[in-house]
Order: sequence, then structure tokens, then C-alpha cells
Amino acid sequence: MAKKQKTQEVEVPVVETPVVETPKPKKTEPKKPEWEIKDRFYLLKGNDRPLTKLLKGCDIHWFDEEKGYERELKYTSNQRTCFVDEMVGDQRLEHIIFKNGVLNVPKNKTVLQKLLSLYHPQRDKVYYEHKPSAVAANEIDILEMEVEALNEAMNMDIDMAEAIMRVEIGSKVSKMSSKELKRDLLLYAKANPELFLELATDDNVQLRNFGIKATELGILKLSSDQRTFSWGSNDRKLMNVPFDEHPYSALAAWFKTDEGMEIYANIEKQLK
Repeated sequence: MAKKQKTQEVEVPVVETPVVETPKPKKTEPKKPEWEIKDRFYLLKGNDRPLTKLLKGCDIHWFDEEKGYERELKYTSNQRTCFVDEMVGDQRLEHIIFKNGVLNVPKNKTVLQKLLSLYHPQRDKVYYEHKPSAVAANEIDILEMEVEALNEAMNMDIDMAEAIMRVEIGSKVSKMSSKELKRDLLLYAKANPELFLELATDDNVQLRNFGIKATELGILKLSSDQRTFSWGSNDRKLMNVPFDEHPYSALAAWFKTDEGMEIYANIEKQLK
């Protein structure tokens, strides 16, 4: 018999794969906005436009958060900085003068521009920098709000329109035709878009109008001292107006209570 040959086991060397660590992304700090070289002009705040206004240009300070202390400021004609601790040699003081409420600073006077735009303690208190782009952005916001208000007014139902105009012109709204009401509503939305949009989303406005209309038609009765609402048909008291509250504002809030909701539903049927 042939003998079985023994098979030799071959050991396979295990090769360890080195673990490669993924480098963590470095945190990049946001860059500080660079100073834009351009002509700038500054306006005094308020309605006063004096022939000349002298702005303080020395003995003023600005707190430097990076350094942790106040730094003295001074405007001079012969230094490249407005910080006294960075000045070299003699310092020739220069006046800062607004004429007719305006100060134009050309782009080559960056020291004065930076003093006025960044560091002066009276910035945005006595004067401000005129920024046309910011003014344009603000005007766009106003125009967009105006368009939104006009669209809301165009699609508003007659009851809500009457409620809002009653806030503006009072009981005269009851004598207006629907076209007159629509016209005045659009004019009001155009002239006061922000207030109009606030009123359009205030459910109390419609509830106040509902209460006023019910009172004008005699369904409800408001006492002469404006402290009590009652039924017009039988004088049964419905509610007392809390002290220091407008009667129809109080009535609007009362309509939201359980008892008030029942009365509201009853009045609504009578108005139909």
C-alpha cells in the first residue's frame, strides 16, 4: 500500500495595513471686512442744519476690545493714524467742520474717514454716515411691504375691509358704498402698509367692528357711561366693561369666551 504523504501547512504572513488618519480641516477665521477706499459724506442727525458745526477732534476715546483698554483719538493733518499711541513726532490738530449739516470727506483722507465711520464716540448720536446702498435696501423693503399691503387689500372681503376702515375713520364707514370703501382701503394700505398688514391679521379688529355694527343696528345697547352692554330688545345685561378698557375692545375679548361665543352666534344670525 502506498503511504499518504503529509501536506505541509504554509503559514501566510499577515500584513497589517497602517491606519491613515484623516487630517481635520483647519478652522478658518472669517476675514475682517477690508476698508473700502471711496468718497464718503456725513450728515448731522435731526432737522437742524446750522451753517457750521464743529465736531470734537481731540480728547476723545474709543474702547479697543482686542487690547482691552481705551485709546485716545485725535484728528491731525500730519499723521497716518487717529490713535495717539501710534503717532510719531509733532501733532498738528485739524478741525472737523460740518457745513449746512453736511461733511464731505474725499477718499484720500482715510484717517478722517475711519475716525468718523469707526471710532468717534458721537457717531450715530450727533451725526451718521450716509450709505446710499443701505437707503436703497430700505426703500426696497418699503416698496415690497406696500405691494403686499395692496394685494391684501385687493383680495380682502367687505366685512374685514369695513373693520379696518372703521379703525381709521370711525362710524362714517357705515354710510360708505362698497366702491368708496374699496377705494379708501387701497389708499390706506398704500399710505400705511405696515399698520394695514398688522390690522389685517388682528382678529380683534373684526370682532370690534362686529360689536359696533350690532350696537348701531340696535341689537346690542351700550349704556351712557359706556360700562355695560345689554340686549337692545329687552335690556338684559350681557357684560360689564372692565375699568380703563375701551368698551368695544372689551366686547371683542368677551366674544371669545364661552358665553360670548353664544351671543356672537345669536347676533350673527340677526345680522344675516
